[in-house]
Parts: sequence; C-alpha cells; structure tokens
Amino acid sequence: MIAYKAITEHIKNNNGLVTALNVLDKAITYITVLLYAGYLVYGAFFEPSGDYNILYRSILIPGVSFVIVSLFRKIISAPRPYEVYDFVPALNKDTKGKSFPSRHVFSIFMVAFTIMQSSVALAVFVIILGVALAVIRVIGGVHFIKDVIAGFAIALIIAVSCYGILCGVFGLIMLPF
Repeated sequence: MIAYKAITEHIKNNNGLVTALNVLDKAITYITVLLYAGYLVYGAFFEPSGDYNILYRSILIPGVSFVIVSLFRKIISAPRPYEVYDFVPALNKDTKGKSFPSRHVFSIFMVAFTIMQSSVALAVFVIILGVALAVIRVIGGVHFIKDVIAGFAIALIIAVSCYGILCGVFGLIMLPF
C-alpha cells in the first residue's frame, strides 16, 4: 500500500518528528520493562496478601507466551512494510521478516493484562502506552496494522485464558488458577 511509504516519507521530511518517534518508541518500551520489573518486585516483597501464586503466574505466563510468540514469528517470518514496499522506515529498524505479530505490542499488552491482576489503574496506563506504541510502530513503517492488532489479540486471548482478568474486572466469575 502506498500509504505506508507516503506516511514514512512525510515523517522523514521532518527530522524532529523522526527523532520524536524513535525516542517515544524506545521510551515506551523501557518504561514498560521498568513497570513490569517493579510490579514483580512489589509482588515478591510487598504483596499484602502474600499470594505468591499471582507472582508465579506473572512471571510464567508472560515468559512462556513471549517465547511461543517469538518462535511463531520466526517460523512465519512475514515481511515488514519497508521490505514489501521498498522504503526506509522512519523508525530505526533493518530486521528482515518477523513482522507478524508485533512482539512489542504483544509484550506491552501482556504486561498490562498481567498488572491488571493487582492494579486496574496502572494497567489502564500501560494499555494507553500500548495503543501509542502500536500507532508508532505502524506509522514508523516497521509493522502493518494487522501485526499490531494480532499482537494485542494474542495477549488478550492469553490473558483471558490464563488470568481470567476481564471476568474479574467486570464482576463476572473469576477463573480459579
């Protein structure tokens, strides 16, 4: 689609915008890693209920899911927009293939849904960061829209299956784990 190339060219013609996108892409990623690490430390040392099952789930489910998504991406090895349409992306990226699903988007939403077990407010903040990251990855030319939607959808399916958080948040039956 010509839109990817046109959007990227427009962004690249504004050096400040290129810099802002690259900084935001990295900043959102690092902020999410720090929030997740902080959540795990809190769960290990300060969880008032002493419920270590939440901590174990919070490490095991995202970890195993990340490995599975990474292997799936490697096997599928879908080309990135800049490969398909032959342009230089606005984001600093030169990886070949491994576009589907977006692992960045999968990871940030997996972290959000993991945190939702204990803090809906913090999870909503991470979800907002996730939406911003998804948009940045698409307009930066490194992912197709389907890649970021798939990353979100996989995280959501895993969260509902493994945590049952959406049921708990909306007052339905919480799945026992």
